[in-house]
Amino acid sequence: MATPQTAVELLQALIRIPSVNPEGDPGTPHTGEQAIAEWLAGWLRSEFPDARVELRDVLPGRPNVVARFSDGGGKKPRVLFAPHTDTVSVGGMTIDPFGGELRDGRVWGRGASDTKGTMAAMLWALRGSRDRLGALGHEVWFAGLCSEEAGQYGARSLAEQERFGFVIAGEPTGLDAVVAHKGALWLTLTTRGRAVHAAQPERGDNAIYKMADVLRCIRDEIPAVLGDAEHPLLGRTTISAGTVKGGSKINIVPDICTAEADIRHLPGDDDVLERVSARLRSVCPDLEIAHTASRPMVTDTSHPMIQLLQRCGSKIAGSAWFSDGGIFAADGTPSIALGAGSIAQAHTKDEWIAVRDLDRGVEFFQDFIARL
Repeated sequence: MATPQTAVELLQALIRIPSVNPEGDPGTPHTGEQAIAEWLAGWLRSEFPDARVELRDVLPGRPNVVARFSDGGGKKPRVLFAPHTDTVSVGGMTIDPFGGELRDGRVWGRGASDTKGTMAAMLWALRGSRDRLGALGHEVWFAGLCSEEAGQYGARSLAEQERFGFVIAGEPTGLDAVVAHKGALWLTLTTRGRAVHAAQPERGDNAIYKMADVLRCIRDEIPAVLGDAEHPLLGRTTISAGTVKGGSKINIVPDICTAEADIRHLPGDDDVLERVSARLRSVCPDLEIAHTASRPMVTDTSHPMIQLLQRCGSKIAGSAWFSDGGIFAADGTPSIALGAGSIAQAHTKDEWIAVRDLDRGVEFFQDFIARL
């Protein structure tokens, strides 16, 4: 692969390296972040010969790539640029997901928006600033984090290993500074019954009917349980049922049914899982509830780095989606999500980023770095 000579060529190179998160149905056998992490490490070592570049194992075949461009000797605050290297599934895409085609003023492919476009903008800005990085008032780091799209294991690992003064989680925000986002609770709900012949349903216990009661509760009762607290940037805590699966054959009373529900909760709403679980079990006492969680994020807009970003042109924003910033914020690290392009193009069947937005991202990050 030829060495990229522009930010567009860098983005094309990144898109052409599959790095699909293997969770769920990836839509391709080419999964994991090993290949893109190794490529990034090679590019970083070539472009920044004085940087310390490492591949740090997180999961088998799924490392973080971490670069420290200057060593402040513990006397300078650390700033971390942290896009993620994984993408969502390529199933159902209507374009070549790994083509990186340049057409109609756009670069097309999986990750172009979320979040290889922001990664390319950050890296190209760092490349353009490399002669001055050591003289800045901050110690500058970059991390390509694995597994943001499911589990956030890359961010969790790095947050345990290092402490930073400020973290920019790379996401397509239109260069707005997302200082707050909701947390996410993904519930897996299971009802169990007793299977019998459907000709005598009274002898069985229909797990789908039990789940129907649970889903009715989610639709009609849980919104009141979530409360009416409202955040000025984020709105209210919400819930949505997403999947249902039950039964094996039409003439068998089903003995198991599973459903998934997505809760997006406000920062500080720490007992929402307990409240929701209690109400659901009042409808179905033997309901099984498993969950995974992503942390909310909120950073004080008076923080000096937020003020600096505003002087560079960022507007303050919030989001319903979560980011790796929430992982770093959980231990008190001021964190935001920010990057080039629009979240509206993330995860789409024909994902793209406008070249003008990529170029604006490079200019923005160069300006920001120069002020550090």
